[in-house]
Amino acid sequence: MNILRNHIEKIITLTDEEFELIDSCFHSKKYRKKDLVIKENDSVSHVYFIVSGLMKLYVTDRDAKEHIISFSMEDWWETDYMAFYTESKATQFLQCLEDTEVLCLSFSDYQKLNEAIPKLEHFFLKKAIGGHIANQKRILSLLTYTAKEKYEQLLHSYPSLLQRIPKTVLANYLGLSRETLSRFFVESKKM
Repeated sequence: MNILRNHIEKIITLTDEEFELIDSCFHSKKYRKKDLVIKENDSVSHVYFIVSGLMKLYVTDRDAKEHIISFSMEDWWETDYMAFYTESKATQFLQCLEDTEVLCLSFSDYQKLNEAIPKLEHFFLKKAIGGHIANQKRILSLLTYTAKEKYEQLLHSYPSLLQRIPKTVLANYLGLSRETLSRFFVESKKM
């Protein structure tokens, strides 16, 4: 659990007693590649801190076409946040792209921790703000960037993801054909 403490202490300082309480509220779970952690219409009662592995959050449209919202890797948090915070049914899917280990925090324990350790609210607020900013950047790139600019932004912001995510999945995320993505990939290797 030191990984969790180190992660939290990038934003707030914890006493040993505070971390003991935090530690008691999380449980570890391992998933295999392709496992669905959350399915549409599931009750969403946990938020997940990713210890190792890689996940994608996505929705499907009426034609069963997948639209990837985000990727999440080590040291990141993920869930269907709308369902988690409103205690409603999931509208999204959360799937492992690699074998993944997470630390799970239930909604009731999340509330209990925020009450017992008020500075944790600041930590979770900073995480929420970071997520909100990332989502805005994603929306702006989808609406205003060219295909090449979307690829370059991903390459600049998350270079390690390009090695970990299958090209077809990456193309879906960027809204590109696999062929276009492959061309960009080859061009960037020449530079």
